[in-house]
Amino acid sequence: MDVRGRGLTAGTIAFFAGFAAVALFGTTTLKISPILHLTLVESSWLVAIPLVTGAFLRIPFSLLVDKLGKHTLTIQLVIGLIGMIGIIFTLEQIKTLPSGIVYGLLLFFGALAGTGISTFSSGITYVSYFYPQKKQGTALGIYAGLGNTAPGIFTVILPFALASIGLVYAYVAWAIFLVIMIIIYNIIAINPPFIQYIKEGKNWEEAKALALKEGYDVIPAESLSASIKRSAKNPVTWALVFMYFTSFGGFEALTEWLPTYWKGFLHVTPIEAGLLTGVVYSLITALIRVYGGYMSDKVGGELVSTISYSIMIVGSLIFIFSYALPTSILAEIIMAIGMGIANGAVYKLVPKYSPDAVSGSSGLVGGLGSAGGLLIPPTMGYIASITNFPMAFTVFFSISIVSTILSMVLWVKYAKSHVIQYKETNATHKEAHVK
Repeated sequence: MDVRGRGLTAGTIAFFAGFAAVALFGTTTLKISPILHLTLVESSWLVAIPLVTGAFLRIPFSLLVDKLGKHTLTIQLVIGLIGMIGIIFTLEQIKTLPSGIVYGLLLFFGALAGTGISTFSSGITYVSYFYPQKKQGTALGIYAGLGNTAPGIFTVILPFALASIGLVYAYVAWAIFLVIMIIIYNIIAINPPFIQYIKEGKNWEEAKALALKEGYDVIPAESLSASIKRSAKNPVTWALVFMYFTSFGGFEALTEWLPTYWKGFLHVTPIEAGLLTGVVYSLITALIRVYGGYMSDKVGGELVSTISYSIMIVGSLIFIFSYALPTSILAEIIMAIGMGIANGAVYKLVPKYSPDAVSGSSGLVGGLGSAGGLLIPPTMGYIASITNFPMAFTVFFSISIVSTILSMVLWVKYAKSHVIQYKETNATHKEAHVK
């Protein structure tokens, strides 16, 4: 396996492992809420806490890749493992400890376990440094597409695990799985070339020149503060944050919302709701992201994102007017296609518009964008409570329109001039190196 292949494989393994445990938290809440007599608000926090830490820890850990390289993802996975072990201990003591202490411990260890989810942005940064810009879409599409299959796969597996070994031992099995993945990751993982040059004693300019010579044109900023400042000052970063809020935040939101929609509105069985959400929706969204990244390399992320968010508009409109299972399944599939392709396109654009600040931009886009998974479901719930289930999808209709417009603006206002500027800058680098 070559250097790039090892970087991509290691990053994908880490993200898949860190993201896999997401499927457990909702089930945990359903099981223990009656035992602890939790209110709806308390139950909601228990479900949300790993998603909160998983979202906002993406920013600092993404930045740390510039300094710690491959070890960043190991740290995240180990913290996530500690959280899993803590949850196992707490669940074993659920009948002996006071309910308030059990609830507090589950919140704390759930927050730690959520650190595994934050591997997304640090993994994006890590994998980006192994590939030139022209191949970023395909590489990051494979990374995120395969990694994102974890919730869908484990949503299908989980009911069988719970039925055969119970909740506590389901966590034990997941903890063992995580240990194995950490070991495999550390066997395969290597530092990106630029970071390896720095560790060998080269200064920033020397490492940059060597990386550019070998075709690695995505370079870390001189410092962590420079990376985050450049990203925050770049208006394109904030456009990408909103676009990712719509597609990936929307992906997380519908993963949470669709089971309620299927059961509460169309009255399917819990098993059918799980299959419709975990397989039909989640896996399609994840796998088609690979194609979205590939097409973004071929025709440009701006064009692909414009088309994909337009597809989401169509899907949300069908949901709004659907009162039957077949048309709702059609809407779900259309939404999954649009979201998956959009996710691949957005992360093609992150290193394109922030080639010298990928860690900061990846952290902001991945961290703040994933907040959609926290904000969209309660908004849809409020709309559904005052109107009906179909009207809740007006949220997606609205934000998909805005994201389509932003994608078009990126192409018209930024893309062409940016391509010209990038080619001129790259030519200057090569000319300077020849001299």
